Amino acid sequence: REEDAPPPLMYRVERPVFDEAYLHTQLLHPRERSPKTIRQRLAQHCSSERAKAIALSFLPILTWLPSYPVKEYLFGDLVSGLSTGVMQLPQGLAYAMLAAVPPVYGLYSSFYPVLLYTFFGTSRHISIGTFAVISLMIGGVVVREAPDSMFTIQALNGTATNTTVFIDTEARDARRVHVAVVLTTLVGVIQLVLGLLRFGFVAIYLTEPLVRGFTTAAAVHVFISQLKYLLGIQTPRFSGPLSALHSVTAVFSDITSTNVTTLIVGGVCMVVLYCVKDLNERFKKKLPVPIPGEIIVVMVSTGISYGLSLSENYQVDVVRTIPSGLLPPAIPDFSLLPNLVTDSIAIAVVGFSMGISLAKIFALKHGYSVDGNQELIALGLCNFVSSFSHTFAITCSMSRSLVQESTGGNTQIAGLLASMVVLLVVVAIGFVFQPLPQTALAAIIMVNLLGMFKQFRDIPALWRTSKIELVSLDQSTWCWMSSETCDSASLFQAAECTGIKIFHSNSSIYFANSDLYLNALKEKTGVDPVHLQAIRKARKRKLKKESAERESQNHKSPQKMRGGSQNHLEGQGNGQVAETHTESDSEETRFLEPLCPVHTLILDWTPVNFIDSVGAKAIKLVIKEYAAVDVCVFIAGCSRTLLAELRTLQFFTGVATPEMVFPTVHDAVLHSRRRTPRSHWQFEVTQTFYYIYTAQKNKGNT
Repeated sequence: REEDAPPPLMYRVERPVFDEAYLHTQLLHPRERSPKTIRQRLAQHCSSERAKAIALSFLPILTWLPSYPVKEYLFGDLVSGLSTGVMQLPQGLAYAMLAAVPPVYGLYSSFYPVLLYTFFGTSRHISIGTFAVISLMIGGVVVREAPDSMFTIQALNGTATNTTVFIDTEARDARRVHVAVVLTTLVGVIQLVLGLLRFGFVAIYLTEPLVRGFTTAAAVHVFISQLKYLLGIQTPRFSGPLSALHSVTAVFSDITSTNVTTLIVGGVCMVVLYCVKDLNERFKKKLPVPIPGEIIVVMVSTGISYGLSLSENYQVDVVRTIPSGLLPPAIPDFSLLPNLVTDSIAIAVVGFSMGISLAKIFALKHGYSVDGNQELIALGLCNFVSSFSHTFAITCSMSRSLVQESTGGNTQIAGLLASMVVLLVVVAIGFVFQPLPQTALAAIIMVNLLGMFKQFRDIPALWRTSKIELVSLDQSTWCWMSSETCDSASLFQAAECTGIKIFHSNSSIYFANSDLYLNALKEKTGVDPVHLQAIRKARKRKLKKESAERESQNHKSPQKMRGGSQNHLEGQGNGQVAETHTESDSEETRFLEPLCPVHTLILDWTPVNFIDSVGAKAIKLVIKEYAAVDVCVFIAGCSRTLLAELRTLQFFTGVATPEMVFPTVHDAVLHSRRRTPRSHWQFEVTQTFYYIYTAQKNKGNT
């Protein structure tokens, strides 16, 4: 009824008129700091605590391995490591073809870097190793520096006038391996230097539309480059501008020489792989681990090739020689460096961008944080150190990372076990894959590109929301603004509302500063959702442990609880019930108490003039993060133009609603003070969960 409705909130402001002179002299808090002496500075920067912190940040394995929960994590890491390792074998062999080096070097690149990342990486779920886009970039450089024309040899056929031209493939492959190794060394140096100089922020300038557009275009190039292997056609490999067009022209001009057997084998492999991937996607919730379609294709095609002698009888190209064991370390030929600087910078930045973006996704999902600078250092060390053992540049693979995470991987131990699987193959059974048809590897590459081709769906969406991002224009030239955050401590008479934090930043929100904006938000407000999630998990573990201990104690003395006279039993029972109720109340208080004294964050967007799709996604993501720890996020001071942009970007869907936006900060504050820190339904759900949990754990007491 209307008479029962709460009265509307009233907004009244009454204060003196301020001018800048008054604000500067009366309200601004003076910041007078006495300068530190040299001794104090040395003590601050050279303390044992700081040295320990530096060591732990450089070797992240020292922070989690000593407290590794064996019973809880080992089985999941074991299953995940074996599943990822089985997947890494065929991909390593296949992506070596993209890098224009013999397949065995893909196995080397799937072992050394993965092993090193276990010690230096901060992501627990990404799978380091060969990746199609990076391998294609390497292959383009390798073919440019060591083309087939450099290794042609003319041989006489009986007479001086009749000669045959052929390519010295052994010398060509050796030269290409040298180029790939030197390129990898330089990529590692660049990534390592950028990481030490704290340049992890460079990835923010590679916007999501730009990266997705780049990988989609690269997928087209990769697909075209594999056509000749799928058809069994001998065509030269092209590099430089219009290389994809030249490759397609060469393939179709020689289409009549297609090897039918090669095409059949490759086509069957593609159909099998597609069906297996579709089954894995449809039944991913029911399957304990994904079906390893790639290793099945490799093993079956290798067996058929060996049994039917496809290479000799049907002229099907196979992998051929795979030397057993690891090659001894060697120093790269650094005379090639001057020609590779530009390419190495591009590979270094793209590789890091792909790695950190996927690492952040998994970190957010599982409630931990990754360090962008340390990830640069880790990738740099993986590439630089491994290059002395004949590897080519690596980054993380999306498909393998999804398998590693979905099969129960919890830490970098899963990656370590995957590298051991690759090592076993290289050392002991590498020769088994020598009859493997190259068309099967081409099929693996092509089917794995399907996910990238789905990114073509971004074009209609970006056309509707942001045509600027569609053509990947550099927005930093016209929307760059300084990022300053307002600190309440700078105002002498400013007072905070209990449980409410107001965040003000003099900047628009777009791809180049969205990460900086969110980091400043968490730092200035002191409310980090990742940290709060960790506290919540710790509370749950502690409650579970206490309940298990109490249940164990009750089971140890069943006779004592049942013995005695009837009067004694009743008295003891009443005492136990009362004691249990008291303990339950204490546990309930600890479990249901707020994770943080702050229940509301208000984003003051008065100075915000522009937001792009990357910024909008970042804000929606942080709203979801805070909602998971019972902290509401409101937005205040939006201009009508900015609201129109948000609606065009479809911002108000899911966790973000128009009810979260207020015309002024004061409106948002009044609304926040009226609401409770935790809504009634959230409290009821949590309370119900707690009572069910306690009842299940304390059946002996009730």
